[in-house]
Amino acid sequence: MDPNAAAQLGSGLAIGLGAIGPGVGIGLLVAGALQALGRNPEAGGDIRTNMILGIVFAESVAIYALVVALILKFV
Repeated sequence: MDPNAAAQLGSGLAIGLGAIGPGVGIGLLVAGALQALGRNPEAGGDIRTNMILGIVFAESVAIYALVVALILKFV
């Protein structure tokens, strides 16, 4: 296999597989927050703050996968 083709394939797999986990995690996080808001609407501010913080941490994993994919593609 050509090294350039292997780098292209590796970068595609890195971002593709690296985005699956954060996507599922963010979906579960938002679903849990919506259920919590439905049960206790008065705690909306605290729930929303913690939900956004969790989304940021989950999305950082996808950003790391994007950085790895770009390194594989261009280096």
